[in-house]
This record gives sequence, C-alpha cells and structure tokens, in this order.
Amino acid sequence: MDISVTKADKLKDHPSDSGLGFGTIFTDHMFNMDYNPEKGWHNARIEPYGNITMSPAMMTLHYGQAIFEGLKAYRTPEGGVQLFRPMDNFRRMNRSAEMLCIPQIDENFVMKALLKLVDMERAWVPSAAGTSLYIRPFIFATDPYIGLKASSTYRFCMILCPVGAYYPEGFNPVKIWVTRDYVRAVRGGVGRAKTAGNYAASLYATELAHKDGYTQVLWLDGVELKYVEEVGSMNIFFKLGDEIVTPELNGSILSGVTRDSVIAMAKSWGMKVSERRIAIDEIFEAHAKGELKEVFGSGTAAVISPVGNIKYHEKVIDIGNGSVGPTASRLFSELMDLQYGKIKDPFGWTVPVTPA
Repeated sequence: MDISVTKADKLKDHPSDSGLGFGTIFTDHMFNMDYNPEKGWHNARIEPYGNITMSPAMMTLHYGQAIFEGLKAYRTPEGGVQLFRPMDNFRRMNRSAEMLCIPQIDENFVMKALLKLVDMERAWVPSAAGTSLYIRPFIFATDPYIGLKASSTYRFCMILCPVGAYYPEGFNPVKIWVTRDYVRAVRGGVGRAKTAGNYAASLYATELAHKDGYTQVLWLDGVELKYVEEVGSMNIFFKLGDEIVTPELNGSILSGVTRDSVIAMAKSWGMKVSERRIAIDEIFEAHAKGELKEVFGSGTAAVISPVGNIKYHEKVIDIGNGSVGPTASRLFSELMDLQYGKIKDPFGWTVPVTPA
C-alpha cells in the first residue's frame, strides 16, 4: 500500500519550548487510513491536521469501540530525531485490537507510516530538556449504526503533539490516593487493553482524589479490593529493602512499555526485580517496619514519577522524606539519556528517524 501525501497550504507557528504543556498543541499533518471488509486497511494518507466528519450514529460514540497508544519522538544532541520502542507500541495496539474486535494492523506498515509522518514534522520536535513530540495512534469504529455489535468499518489515525512535562510537579514526588470504593477494571474484562473505556472508568475517582489534594488514583484489584494494580496513567513500583516489586500482569493491568523498560534496565544493573501480587496492606506494613524505601510510577508521558505520599482511607504515609529516591532518580536519568540519544543504547530500543 502506498502512502499519499497532501501538504498543508499554510503551516502553523511553532510554540516556544518553554511554553509547552501537554496535549493541547498539534502539528500541521496527521496520518489516516480506513478499513472495510472488502478492501481491508486502505487509503493510507498523510494530510493536513483537521477535524473528522462523522455521523451522529457512529458506533464509537455509543459503544466505545476505540483503542489508542502513546509514544514519543526525541531530539538528539546532534539535532537528529529518534523514537523509543515504537514497534512495542504497535504490537500492544494489536493486542488491544483483538480484545475490542478491531481488525489487526500491519505493524511494519504503520511503522513505515509513522517514520514518514515524523520526518515530515521533524521541525516540530522540541529540543529543550524534558520536551518531546508525543505521538498518539488510535483506531475507532465508524459504522453509522445504533445496535450493539462490532463495527464493520474503522479509521486509524496518528496525530503529533509537542509536549513538556506531563505532571505540573515535574520530576518531583507526587501524591497518590488509594480507593476501595471504585475499580478501574477486573480480570476477564478489557483492563489489559489500552481502550477509551478504561480511562472513562477512572475519571470519577480521580476527581475525588484531586479534591483531596492528590494527583492520581492507585487502583486495587476489582475482586478482593486488596491487591495493588496500577495508577491512573502509570504502572507502579515499590522498593522493599533491596528488592523492586511491581504487580504482575494478571489480565486487568496494562503491560506498559516503560514498565518493561524499567524491569529490563534494573535487572541489567544486577538488581532484584519481582513481578507478583502485592497487597496494599503489605505496603503499609513495610513502611511501618522501615522497609519501604521508594515508590515510583512508570509511563510514556512522565517516564518515571516518584511518589512521596500515599493515602489509604485515613492512613497517610510519606516516602523518602519528600525527596526523590536513588533508584527512581537513576532510572529517570538513564532512561531519559537513552531516549534522547545521550548514551549508547545497549537494548536496541531506539529507532532513528532518517530524513527522506
């Protein structure tokens, strides 16, 4: 399949790197392609960024059949541009697609399309420390039909967004809030898929957390309301003594690309890393014994986010006296240096965007 290119007649002004937020500014062009049963995925095109025309009966609006991914492009010290583990995102997208009855994408083809799109928009990749070009691939159902079934037609899009820090705290400890009153997902559902409905399910509890002065919700399992699962936009890690522990992937937890990177990197340093069930009570007991050394989250948006405070019912614990722990600090520094091309990549995770 060829990729047609239609360039924008008028290009936008670029924002200053110092003024970048997250998710509000978009580049000049986007990638689109369509699916129907007769042609499969077809009509691949890069075209000016713009609104999408849709029927009020479009099935995504009524039944939520939509999936997405998130990854980044980084400016290297030499002025080049590179991606971080993009094929892992497209592989995970296909796993999400399977869960949502969405046709599989050709991972190699959409990788080719992404490289072409980012190359066209390379001037949008910011260069200030901590900035990047966020990439949002997504697929949604397009049948105009009021009736519960899998759609027959779909749209695949990729849009680009120059961004700064995800959290206003930057690389400083955030506060997280544990709830037993609400759940995000349960095993046997679509918790392991990166689908729109999972995030909609998290909004109400997140608002309650914000009202209480907390940044994110730490979710417990949806059956026993006992075991830690993940934070709203991150996987979670605990350093108990000399061991790093993270919840095992059980079907209701998203298999984060950054999560996998943290595990691989920590193991390469000779650290003990365990993926297992971990109860919230174990965390509070470890804190009481002085064994809880660090807590941090991992995700594409924030990379590593240290946690300085956890509230569970009326119990509140502080971790690390409000400072960033050495493990989180080292992981953040080395992952960022690797993503920005400041150090050699021993894992083969980075992909350069070669000028056409």
